[in-house]
Amino acid sequence: MKEPSNSCCTEEAFQWDTREDCDVRQILDRIGDKWSLLVVALLDSESMRFTELKRTIDGISQRMLTVTLRQLERDGLVKRTVHPVVPPRVDYELTPLGVTLHATIQSLVTWTETHQAEIATARARYDADASAQARYDTASVPSS
Repeated sequence: MKEPSNSCCTEEAFQWDTREDCDVRQILDRIGDKWSLLVVALLDSESMRFTELKRTIDGISQRMLTVTLRQLERDGLVKRTVHPVVPPRVDYELTPLGVTLHATIQSLVTWTETHQAEIATARARYDADASAQARYDTASVPSS
């Protein structure tokens, strides 16, 4: 079993190395992907079955949900419970560690809600500028 190492991380607090083998980067890549964020958010208030998660998360494939749940379980964020019934029933819930991650995700969601109008304005401005630049580029190309 690989021991956690900070050998690739910098000395400064809250900083990490950008190399692919850096433990901090690997964890951030995992918990920062869209499916993991959604699963953690959904499991905050209750445990859910696989089929409930699949039905609730628009656009996720069965394979991607399986991979995401396995990764979150491996990282100690999600607990998988198999109930000995026929047909088998499997529930997923956040672990205490997963609950702490949810609090952080909630802060990100709150930030997004607070700033969504500013982001929409910036996007519209960028799109208008890009459109104007594309028209200029097309108009300035000489005809052959």
